[in-house]
Amino acid sequence: MNVSGRTAAAIAASIERSLYAGEKASGDALPTVRELALTLGVGPATVSAAYKLLRARGLTSGAGRRGTRVAAGLVAPASVVQPAVLAPVAQSPLPPGAVDLATGNPDPALLAPIGSAMQLIEPEGRLYGAEPEHPALLAFACSEFEADGVPGQSIAVLSGALDGIERVLRAHLRPGDRVVVEDPSFPGIFDLVTASGFITVPCALDDDGPLPHDFTAALRHGCGAAIVTPRAQNPTGAAISAARADQLRRVLRDFPRTVLVENDCAGPVAGVAMHTLVEPTRQHWAVVRSTSKFLGPDLRVAVMAGDPVTVARVRGRQALGSRWVSHILQKLALMLWSDPSSGRRLARAGEIYGHRRSALLAALRARGVQAAGRSGFNVWVPVLDEATVLRVMADRGWAVTAGERFRLQTGPAIRLTVSALQPRDADRLARDLADALQPTATPGIA
Repeated sequence: MNVSGRTAAAIAASIERSLYAGEKASGDALPTVRELALTLGVGPATVSAAYKLLRARGLTSGAGRRGTRVAAGLVAPASVVQPAVLAPVAQSPLPPGAVDLATGNPDPALLAPIGSAMQLIEPEGRLYGAEPEHPALLAFACSEFEADGVPGQSIAVLSGALDGIERVLRAHLRPGDRVVVEDPSFPGIFDLVTASGFITVPCALDDDGPLPHDFTAALRHGCGAAIVTPRAQNPTGAAISAARADQLRRVLRDFPRTVLVENDCAGPVAGVAMHTLVEPTRQHWAVVRSTSKFLGPDLRVAVMAGDPVTVARVRGRQALGSRWVSHILQKLALMLWSDPSSGRRLARAGEIYGHRRSALLAALRARGVQAAGRSGFNVWVPVLDEATVLRVMADRGWAVTAGERFRLQTGPAIRLTVSALQPRDADRLARDLADALQPTATPGIA
């Protein structure tokens, strides 16, 4: 990679041009701070500042001791010499004929029929100045949140879970503030936090959610916010149990100024009940519930409950940018989510996902393979060598995901998305994975 410059801004611009030219691929490592400083004849602090600029632009992500890497899913368009931004692209193509356990999608056969619902929507000619949220969707979301023990008096409608999480963090934090994140966790969370100028503080978890001791230790770093997943945690499938929720709430009482953000990413198809950490005395909090996993990723609608100040700040900032989420989308989400037949469909989908996940976990246990996955779509399997396991599984006809992008301090693992895995295939998958792990045994997940 051709890098030049004597100042942080010049070095960052040079690296950015190299990325535009395709000299580094998504996920590739950049030179270490020390290496690049020696090459350019500048101080390490200058290179560190350049890397910080790149992270703030969303072009790179910090990977702790593994250094700085090109942000996942970002490449330079081949037909443009100097584009304004890097363009997001899809994941690498699946091997021909491979069973897709990698892309993290819900089973299309279990999603609500959007096409027929769209024909029933009567679009209105909405103009500027109208209320941003559809009142019926707010009322329904309020009832859904309160059924899960989450206060629903203040609600905003947003364009997906990450949109909501980003707005909450920006409403309360400043660049340089620390944020507790689960480790492992969804890569989008890591990238969002670092690109926003915040510092990630990892917290280990098990099947029942964040470990109280680790959660306490992370919060003691002076963290301004904590992002937790109450159920269907990606990638581990963890779900906060009732007992663990009591423990974590007690921990949070000692940190009243920390903003609590709950990412309820799977909602009604998670397969387990939600145990929120929100308490009436919590000063600032938000619970974001995306519809992507149960209504479809392209719908791009999420609802967020929160304390009145947080919701007001989020809505105020939204009014300066995107203004509102299309009422056509809001009505469509309401129709698909609230219809009694849809409710039965969602309940049935949750049961099917749970059956598929349980079938694989049982097959893995029968072959002595350690795995985690108490809820949601994903199963997390610790391994010694991710690359070897991915290669062997691809040879056997399975496309799986390396755990590297999901983890900060956690050991190697792979993620299996089992949303469309038929139970009859679970034993074959478990057999092939057990073969891929031989002859060595696997370590723990946290």
